[in-house]
Amino acid sequence: MSAGLVDVPRVLSIAGTDPTGGAGIHADLKTIGALGGYGMAVVTALVAQNTQGVRAVHVPDARFLREQLDAVSDDVHIDAVKLGMLHSTPLIDVVTAWLDRVEPPIVVLDPVMVATSGDRLLDTEAEEAIWRLTTRVHLVTPNLPELAVLVGGAPADSWETALDQARRLNRDTGTMVLLKGGHLDGDQVTDAIVTTDSVAETSGARIDSTNTHGTGCSLSSAIATLAASGHPWPIALERSKTWLTGAIAHGAALGVGRGNGPIDHLHELRPHLAAVRWCESRWNATTAVREQVDLTRFVSGLRNGTLDRADFTWYLAQDALYLREYSRLLSMASVRAPSSADQAFWAASAVAALAEEESLHRSHIGDDPITPSDTTRRYLDHLRDAAADGSYGVLVAAVLPCFWLYADLGSRLVESDGPDHPFHDWLQAYADPAFAEATRQAIEVVDTAAAAAGADERHRMAEAFDRSMADELAFFAAPTRPRDA
Repeated sequence: MSAGLVDVPRVLSIAGTDPTGGAGIHADLKTIGALGGYGMAVVTALVAQNTQGVRAVHVPDARFLREQLDAVSDDVHIDAVKLGMLHSTPLIDVVTAWLDRVEPPIVVLDPVMVATSGDRLLDTEAEEAIWRLTTRVHLVTPNLPELAVLVGGAPADSWETALDQARRLNRDTGTMVLLKGGHLDGDQVTDAIVTTDSVAETSGARIDSTNTHGTGCSLSSAIATLAASGHPWPIALERSKTWLTGAIAHGAALGVGRGNGPIDHLHELRPHLAAVRWCESRWNATTAVREQVDLTRFVSGLRNGTLDRADFTWYLAQDALYLREYSRLLSMASVRAPSSADQAFWAASAVAALAEEESLHRSHIGDDPITPSDTTRRYLDHLRDAAADGSYGVLVAAVLPCFWLYADLGSRLVESDGPDHPFHDWLQAYADPAFAEATRQAIEVVDTAAAAAGADERHRMAEAFDRSMADELAFFAAPTRPRDA
């Protein structure tokens, strides 16, 4: 299940504290805010901990926990609840009774049962109480050692074994399970929303980082917030995973602690990060290439109308080949996009590329077979390589110059346009306000992808963008040079 559409979901975290800010309710509140929710918190335990470990735990009386819970629910409509550290049976019983009375529409349980060291954190009675609580929530998010405790087995050492345990837990409790593969080996980390009838998997590259303190708390809070916003559970997982990957990658830059440091919950929101204005930085870095494009005989001839018609027709033929493959790559970007809005944008752009190839190009070049030039082959090979990288960010960075460079040229070359200009239709196509708006959206989408990416992925994005700009220069220079095919 998921909630109806909520502009600002009100999400309550019920968990312990972390005075260094990386885990527990401190991490939950940052996560909820970062993903668009309004965060609230009820404290189950005061934990003296830092990035190197836990020193002491103080647990207020269970009656005070009940007072906190009632104080929130008596006054505020709650769209989702995230449960974290519940410490002991009396506290678990209070929370369970409160859930039964209030019936929040979404409840996500992160069962804090096993420490990173492998030590059990709860006694047998409390573990049984957690299992009973699992039957009352909508989604449970155990790590593999916790999943093993909940099903009474040994920790899984393979995805297949873990999947069997997740299905068993779902069958026994009736609750969806977030299966997390982070404890398994491999360069890729796979997570899945598991029921007895379906498995919705999502995978991503493993980030080599010691900044993983509070990842379990944060992931469960992220999914709760996004589900309360109206996203289906699999989509909430995909978006949460993208956000968490970026948060881990940016964590080291915080410089917090001498142990396992926290993630950067606000990495997508920090205006001082270059990634927030990533596109602008790449555009400025390729100024010299753009100046060379302006100086090509092809662009100069377009501007003043002196371009040889044969050169223009040859260019359009090559561009027709390019746009067919470009449309296919835009469709791939739509499939990989993390949000429905981005999926729709890239899908519409793919259709527009084919329409452009059909309307503008065919009117000039007809239906004769076209042989790709060496320049065209090199450019398309580069775009295919960007798609093969597997990164959404690298792919969209590679396709962006074909939006941006053409919109920039169209906005400037249209100054010399007129009804009698020999290339009037081409100039109008790329000076079209609708194309300018599509380019603006593409820049915004790529900036968002860069903000969610880690440092290594952003480096590959920069390489892909710069290479595409260089290939665009070669594409504009080719028509007025001796034919390379």
